[in-house]
Amino acid sequence: MIFPLYTEMALSRDLPGYRLRRGDLVRLVEHHIAPDGHEGYSAEVLGAKGQTLAVVAVPVDALESLRDNEVLSVRAIA
Repeated sequence: MIFPLYTEMALSRDLPGYRLRRGDLVRLVEHHIAPDGHEGYSAEVLGAKGQTLAVVAVPVDALESLRDNEVLSVRAIA
């Protein structure tokens, strides 16, 4: 599935290698396809003030759209 670039999305699962958790907010900045054919994105990890904390590569199945009934929360990256 291809999402528009610069869309803000939530992670659908924990990514412990990046110290990220399900529900963390990311912004899609580049779409790519791995040599094995799997789709993915480079995504900016967004801080509470909208700043970029990191840019990570994530598979498309680790992303979910934001919903109208969701509430944002904050946590420190350990």
